[in-house]
Amino acid sequence: MENQQVNSGNPRVDIEYRRKKSTEEMRYHIISFSMMIFLTFIAFAAVGFKGVTKSFTPPFILLLAIVQVIFQLYYFMHMKHKGHEAPSMFIFSGALVGFIIILTFTTIIWW
Repeated sequence: MENQQVNSGNPRVDIEYRRKKSTEEMRYHIISFSMMIFLTFIAFAAVGFKGVTKSFTPPFILLLAIVQVIFQLYYFMHMKHKGHEAPSMFIFSGALVGFIIILTFTTIIWW
């Protein structure tokens, strides 16, 4: 497993390995958080900017929201680590069922 502790028998090496992995994880969290804040500012700018049409803004904001959800699942909920296949399957299958339900009711109402 990626987040499994290495046990070399040397406590100093084990601590250094964990410290290196923790630093790497923290770097990914900070980069991901910064990207999500940047995407939020873009969404606010799209709403506040008068040159953007009203038909463009809602799909654009939904696209930014989907990107942020992917960032949160992948980095903050540790879905990138091995051993998280079952929770990933349930989350993505639930999202698929939700999308199908929304699509179904949308087509029933519009057509």
